[in-house]
Amino acid sequence: MKHLESKLTEKNIKPTAMRLVVLDFLLGQSSAQSLTDMELKMERTDRVTLYRTIRTFEENGLVHRIEDGSGITKFALCASGCDIEGHHDLHLHFYCTECRETHCLPKTIIPEIKLPKGYQSLETQLIVKGICGNCGS
Repeated sequence: MKHLESKLTEKNIKPTAMRLVVLDFLLGQSSAQSLTDMELKMERTDRVTLYRTIRTFEENGLVHRIEDGSGITKFALCASGCDIEGHHDLHLHFYCTECRETHCLPKTIIPEIKLPKGYQSLETQLIVKGICGNCGS
């Protein structure tokens, strides 16, 4: 439990009971999770408190948002480089069309995109869709 508390305090997040439960849950996942996934898989969760917890995690660089084209926003833990200033883990995401899971592929970095003068990037995401190793076997 101490390692969970220290992970939260490193990001300037007060370790409440709900935040500890959500962090522990996310650490045990192999794929990104939607709010509905989290609500269904975690016992005794209040949707509003869960939403606020995820929003706090995102604002403090603990999780990042993934729009995988499914129409459902998913969340995954950030790499260590993210902070309150923003997310600095620009990597590829893989969406499996069979099991509908979304996986971070942190070893595949999205290159910096040069925008024309006057353009300002707010978010960068790259999604590859296909069949994951579990479904393709």
